[in-house]
This record gives sequence, C-alpha cells and structure tokens, in this order.
Amino acid sequence: MRGEAQAPVMKAQKAARITFPFTSLRLLLPAIAPSWRFFDSVSDSPRVDYAVLATPDEVAGHWQEFRPRPAVVSPFTMLRRFLWNPQWNESLFLVSLAERMVSPGTPETDAHSERELLLRIARHLHLQGACAPGSHLRIRLRFVSRADTGNGIVSHIAYVSSPRLIAELI
Repeated sequence: MRGEAQAPVMKAQKAARITFPFTSLRLLLPAIAPSWRFFDSVSDSPRVDYAVLATPDEVAGHWQEFRPRPAVVSPFTMLRRFLWNPQWNESLFLVSLAERMVSPGTPETDAHSERELLLRIARHLHLQGACAPGSHLRIRLRFVSRADTGNGIVSHIAYVSSPRLIAELI
C-alpha cells in the first residue's frame, strides 16, 4: 500500500526534473528574444540632425543626420553588434532624449536633454575633426513616420536649437 502511495509522488518528482531545463529555457527566452507586446503603439521615429555653422547668425542650409542607420548590415557585423555595440546604446539614449524633449515635461528636463544632445554631437564632431575652431552647432529633432496612404515616409521638424559654440560644449 505504501509503495502505491509513493508512486504518484515519484512520478511527479521525475516529471519536475524533466521539465526543469525547459522551465529555465522558458524563463530565459524573453531575455534573449524580447517580445514587442510592451509597446502601447508605434509612434513616429525621432531623428537627430545637426548643422555646423561658421557664425551664430549663419542660416543652417545643410542639415546632416547624426549616426544614420546603415541600409545594409553584413551577418558578421550583426553578430558583432549583438555581442558588443556601445555606439548603438548611445544612439538609443539620444532617441530617448529626443522623445523626452518633445513630450510634456519640466524646463529643467528639456534643458538637460538639449544639453546632452549638443554635448554628445559636439564631442563626436570634435573627435572626427569635422569642425573648425570657433564653429557653432545647431540641432533639430525630426520625426519620421509612414504616410497615411502607406506609400511613403513623411517627416516633420519638432524642434530646432539655437546656435551654440562647439568649444563651450566639449
């Protein structure tokens, strides 16, 4: 009688040992391949553009996108970026700053976001040698979305900064 009562318990313990690796995999899988269900909706995608000016009064005629996304990425580059990609992490931070600047917030938050965007772009330009001493920097936030008809991409400018001396930012 006693052996018969232990049989279901033994079967349950054996089943628990068999499902243990699958339980671990089930818990680990969302971290490896995240679900996109946490988004309420898909909104416009922010782009940060910049213009380098010789003087603060100069009109910004040529805007350049900061860190544009590549059209094609090789499988090796994808694998390397999967393991190590600090530049993409910083780009995601810049997107968060851009979204924060156009959402309702405090003037202090907006000033911090603008300062961080200007600082990071100025440092990048300085390291690349893409700006002359005494140059000024302006940024603009451009939001890109699909057209209502679905046949194209529409962008609208949400913010343009005042010119800032790059030497003061770096």
